[in-house]
This record gives sequence, structure tokens and C-alpha cells, in this order.
Amino acid sequence: MAVVWGVPYLFIKVAVDSYSPAAVVAGRTLIGALVLLPFALRQKALRPAWSKIGWVLAFGAIEMAGPFLLLGHAEQTLPSGLTGLLVATVPLFAALIAFGGGDRSVLKPARAIGLVVGFAGVAVIVAGPGLAIEGGGGLLAVGEILLVAILYAIAPFIIALKLRDVPALGTITLALFAVGVFYLPIGMLTQHEVPTIDATLALIALGVVCTAVAFIVFFALIARVGPVRAPLFTYVNPVVAILLGTIILGESLTLGLLIGFPLVILGCWLAATGGTIRPRAPEPEPEVEAELPPVAPG
Repeated sequence: MAVVWGVPYLFIKVAVDSYSPAAVVAGRTLIGALVLLPFALRQKALRPAWSKIGWVLAFGAIEMAGPFLLLGHAEQTLPSGLTGLLVATVPLFAALIAFGGGDRSVLKPARAIGLVVGFAGVAVIVAGPGLAIEGGGGLLAVGEILLVAILYAIAPFIIALKLRDVPALGTITLALFAVGVFYLPIGMLTQHEVPTIDATLALIALGVVCTAVAFIVFFALIARVGPVRAPLFTYVNPVVAILLGTIILGESLTLGLLIGFPLVILGCWLAATGGTIRPRAPEPEPEVEAELPPVAPG
């Protein structure tokens, strides 16, 4: 997950050079849906997902429709590496959501300190040495990415609490089709130039690897460790994003970014884990279905 969702920021940055943000969303979701459709039909996964179409659409709106458009728009201003780093705040927001749902462990000193340190890291990146962000447009883009992080923190709870009995393949395929169909006319109306080959290849990679394959792995991860711990892979995302942005796109590393980066990662780790590494739970017996923890009311 850290790799397949650390790479998209590079691909999005390349794609929005000649595709509009809405066209990128429509392209990646429809490509992803078409890749998954034969498998969903073969496994008869669409009908169970259709029975909960309301929650499937809610998941698609929160995990795909909103974040994908916001990412594309923000990366017209922000470097891809910085975008990946800001998205790494997902565990901070996941901890706050869990607290709102009754999980008082967020009040433990280490986790509370983590929340403060993580958001301090974001503040350093935005306004610290080297001015990683410049101008009102950059600040708006930062706000868009932090909203993406909030939406990404919410989505796993929908999967775990409302769609846990629905085949993942059916949920993902229907959600991708719904988002793609919604954005297709918007993308056609906002696309005003002929896309480059590089942008088109980046869009295809977004659809196949970073959407179709990534969501299958993401659902498996949520089923395995639950919606609070699943976003922990975002600790490694910014490393991938920053390295690719620096090496391939020549993006600069400002002093504010270098100082804020470890603060964000440390804060996320403390907020999500309390500074401890929990041992892996034993495998359930084959005939017993593993239960997800009740992390929020549902």
C-alpha cells in the first residue's frame, strides 16, 4: 500500500499538466472500474454491493470523488512530494475520529502529544524556513490536501462498519463506475487541450495500479487490521512521494519540509499507536470469522 499509494502523487502531477483535474478523476476511475469489472462479474460480487448502494455511493464520494478531484487541483500548485507528505496526516485525523466515536485512548499522553506534534509539523511545512508554500494559492492547495486527509480517514470506518459483509470487489467496482460516470461530462467540458503522451500514460497507470489494484489491497488491509490501524501505511507514503518528486521531477527540498517531515511522521505514529508496537494477533481458526474492533458507533 505504501508503494502503490506513494506513487500516485507523481502520476497526478504529470497527468494534470495536460488533463483537467476532473478529466483525471473520470479517467482513472473508469479505467479502474473496467479493469475490475470482469473479475467482479465472475465472482458475482456486484449484486451484494448493489443491495447497499447507498453506502457504496457514500464510500465512493468520500474515498474517491472528493479526494481525487482535490488532489488533482492542489497538485497544479503543490509539488508532488509535499502533497504526499500532507496526506500522511491521515492517521492523525483517524485518531480524532476514533475519539469522537468513543475511543478515549486518544487522551493517553503519548497519543495526545502525537496529535500536537503532527499538526506542528504541518505548520512548519506551511510557514517554516524556506517557505515550502508560497502565496494564497499554495495555502488553498494545502487546505485541499488536509481535507483529503480527513476524507481518507473517514472512508475506512464506512468499510468496516457498513460494508464489512459486502464483497470488496463489488463495492470498489460500483463505486468507481459511479464516480467515473459522474465526472465524465465534467471532464469533457473542462478539457481544453490535447493531452500529451506522458500525461496519458500517467493516467493509465493511475487507473490500473493506483486505483484498481490499490483498492483491492486496501480492503484486504482493513479486513486484516481494522480501520484505525489500516492508514498506518501512510507513514511510508511521503518517503516514496518525496523521493520520486525529487529524482524524477526535480522538486526542491526546502528547510521547512526537511524540519516538518519528521515531525509529521513522529506525530502520526504517536497518535495512532501511542508509541508502542502491538504484537501481531494470532490467526483465527479457519471456521471462525475474524471480527473487526468496534472503533466507532454504527
